[in-house]
Amino acid sequence: MWRRGRSIPIMLDGAGPAHPAGIPAGWPRWAAVGVYALVVTVGAVRLNPSAPAAATAAAVSVAAAAVLVAGGRPRPLFIAVASAGIAVLGINQASNVGWFAVCLLAIWYVYAAGRLAGLIYGACVLVFAAVELVWFDADPGWGAWMGGMTLSVLGALLVRHEIDLVSQLRAAQAGLAERARAEERSRIGRELHDVIAHTLTVSLLHITSARLAVEHEPDDAARALAEAERLGRESLEEVRTVVGMLHEHGGAGRFAPLPGADTLPALVERFRSAGADVTLSVHGDPRPLPATTGLALYRILQEALTNTVKHAPGAPVRVRLTVGTDAVRLEVDSAGKPGVGSGLGLLSMRERAELLGGTCTAGPGGQGWLVTATLPLTPGQPSPGQSSPGQRSQEPSAGQPSPDRPAG
Repeated sequence: MWRRGRSIPIMLDGAGPAHPAGIPAGWPRWAAVGVYALVVTVGAVRLNPSAPAAATAAAVSVAAAAVLVAGGRPRPLFIAVASAGIAVLGINQASNVGWFAVCLLAIWYVYAAGRLAGLIYGACVLVFAAVELVWFDADPGWGAWMGGMTLSVLGALLVRHEIDLVSQLRAAQAGLAERARAEERSRIGRELHDVIAHTLTVSLLHITSARLAVEHEPDDAARALAEAERLGRESLEEVRTVVGMLHEHGGAGRFAPLPGADTLPALVERFRSAGADVTLSVHGDPRPLPATTGLALYRILQEALTNTVKHAPGAPVRVRLTVGTDAVRLEVDSAGKPGVGSGLGLLSMRERAELLGGTCTAGPGGQGWLVTATLPLTPGQPSPGQSSPGQRSQEPSAGQPSPDRPAG
């Protein structure tokens, strides 16, 4: 980072260099041209080197300066013409007040064309004054003009530097705002994908069961359809919760709390009630886990089970949650072969884990296909793994909750 001055290069992220500021339109431009014309007129009163030459040089200089202030291009041409007019008026006369106009031109040029262009122009004026002092007119006044030019350029450079900082800050703010909007869209997209994909998959399992049992076991079919209806209503409520996050003045208190680690048994039971062969074992106490960690675990398990049911229906799945002293680990081991999908679910799981500083991998392993997520715990947080004197294992059988924690 730049140590000698204020700058914000880290925040810009490709915002590019600051553009020339230009002189504000409207009355500031006319005021600047008026001040310049007044200074040039005072310098032309001495009629140097002759009356016609002085009048012509003054008119040309003011016209070129007006075009320069108005944003005319090429800038080097117009500032050269304006400077030449002043040079004609003040040739061999260090006492001519018209040289103040050159200082104004230097300030404008730094402001409109940038710091480098202003430095080059200032250097050229200093060389001209030095030549006058050494070879043509040994008047000490040339040294004063050189000092005035130097101070004018330095002051303009400081002002231009502040203008560039403001421009960079605005570009950085715009970039950060756009990045925040993109991240928010991505987050809401992940939530909607997880909620809708999970609900549709489980509901289809219930509907399929109802279709198969409607003739011979109508009571089971009715229960399956009721469960599918309940899931649909629950999914609609979750979608409303996610969409409600978009409203700036939405009241968060009217929405149901987001799921966490303590609702993992209920999630597994929901799949099991739809006919999936899923077992869950929990080692350690997940209740003290942070809400963000619990939500990530819930969504990762939800996506992994949804993919298993969709691509490998009927395959047994073993879910293992291990809460340690510094990290929590979730494993979803399916005996089925993976199918071919869009890959959005796997990307969503990986992004959720990476947002918390963890990892999530999915690939061949275990019984067939293994999803492993590891999330770090916050430093200084009471260790969830030490909240219980020993490890507790939850191995529910199909349809039967564990004695440690109910599955539904």
